Amino acid sequence: MTNQNRKSKTPNKLLPWLDVLAITAWGILMLKYWLTGKLNLLIHPNYFGLTIVGSVGLIIIGFFKAQELWRRRRRDLPPSAQHSTLFPPGWGSSLLLTTAILGFIITPQVFASDKALQRDVTELLGTARIKPQAFRATVRPEERSLVDWVRTVNVYPEPDAYTGQKVKVQGFVMHPPDIGKEYLFLARFVLTCCAADAYPIGLPVKLQSNQERFSPDNWLEVEGQMVTENLAGKRQLTIAATSLKKIPQPKNPYSY
Repeated sequence: MTNQNRKSKTPNKLLPWLDVLAITAWGILMLKYWLTGKLNLLIHPNYFGLTIVGSVGLIIIGFFKAQELWRRRRRDLPPSAQHSTLFPPGWGSSLLLTTAILGFIITPQVFASDKALQRDVTELLGTARIKPQAFRATVRPEERSLVDWVRTVNVYPEPDAYTGQKVKVQGFVMHPPDIGKEYLFLARFVLTCCAADAYPIGLPVKLQSNQERFSPDNWLEVEGQMVTENLAGKRQLTIAATSLKKIPQPKNPYSY
């Protein structure tokens, strides 16, 4: 056998091990996100169980595949790997492994106001993606979350119907360009399946002259009562704030 043939066969022996590394790395990565509390930044809690089972399954597959390759190596048998001719051998596994390594290095981040500002005020306040069946009519106004309020408005959009009702909600600060400086926008992202389909919702907040102006992405707890204001050329349900309190970002910043 010539030296050229030996060189061409040697890398091929390592390609099945690349598959093992890619499969195992993805299993460990998903478990790491779960154990460190970062999984809720990527997927809805309803899918945690499926993700964990899948992660354990990937690790088990990687373990048994590694055992099989080790036995073949000891018996000096060629690896039983078939490769597509469309891409170079090992291309797919290399891509998966590289992506998993980046996942270990880069920490998932929460969506912020820059993504939410891609929508105007009308879209943030009334989005058709909010599920009406999640509307809880029996909840007292002051116990409704920000998402509950948006769902309520979507069911019955007349803002005057809520005038004077008390409100206490939490969210992050936005400053849309189409509302005045005496307002801020309190928002949250809603996760229906995974981070790829997250969308923002929220309510405008009217500030008093002596109240602090907060920077974008600060998390606030806002107390006040509902009023109707003309914003972006439309009558909008608005929180007249009596109290603004800065709070830490919640451990789970998304709503469902």
